[in-house]
Amino acid sequence: MIDLNQYKTLTFDCYGTLIDWESGILGAIQRLLLAHNVNVVDHKQILQLFAEFEAEIQQGEYIKYREVLGRVVEKFGERFGFEPTTKELNSLADSIQYWLPFPDTVEALKSLKQKYQLVIISNVDDDLFADSAKHLEVEFDQIITAEQVKSYKPALNNFRVAITRINQPLNHILHIAGSIYHDIVAAKSLGLSTVWVNRKAGQIGVGAAVPTDAQDDLTVPDLKTLVTLSLQR
Repeated sequence: MIDLNQYKTLTFDCYGTLIDWESGILGAIQRLLLAHNVNVVDHKQILQLFAEFEAEIQQGEYIKYREVLGRVVEKFGERFGFEPTTKELNSLADSIQYWLPFPDTVEALKSLKQKYQLVIISNVDDDLFADSAKHLEVEFDQIITAEQVKSYKPALNNFRVAITRINQPLNHILHIAGSIYHDIVAAKSLGLSTVWVNRKAGQIGVGAAVPTDAQDDLTVPDLKTLVTLSLQR
């Protein structure tokens, strides 16, 4: 068990950790598929395909996340035999403004803000995160996006930029994320302590992330549990 009292700054992944991105992804992709009479794909397959397509696109030359999501939609069309309209190509990115926080997120952030600096490290565009920030209801001390650093996690660059901007010893920074693939592996490799928010404990599949193994420093089922642990002396 790590001592949460040693940290001064908590860095957070956003989508899948604070924001329920899987519900948002499923809503947008299901509407897309149904519009083209594709109704034989279950939730697990949609999320697995999203993870596969997103990871493949992000490994190439940097493009904005809105374009990444447009190419994800294109790949769904290629996989299921239809050509998305221009509006449909933008539909996944456009839906982000409606993606909501997990039920425990806002209260947890407000509680943690009383004790720690809060920082976002997210694979997103500035304007897309600005829409999500309205739902989170706290002021973050720093916001580091993929658009700013021109790379996508699990690239180490995103974390190196964050560490430089935070300008604190590594043992004062704790990274919190719902994705082993996008966050935990890279953060650990740079010497950061990590918390895995495993909201899918007991469920089949890994959702909208590539399956990966890594050893986090602490696993919690939700942010409410993290808040409880942070209050212990």
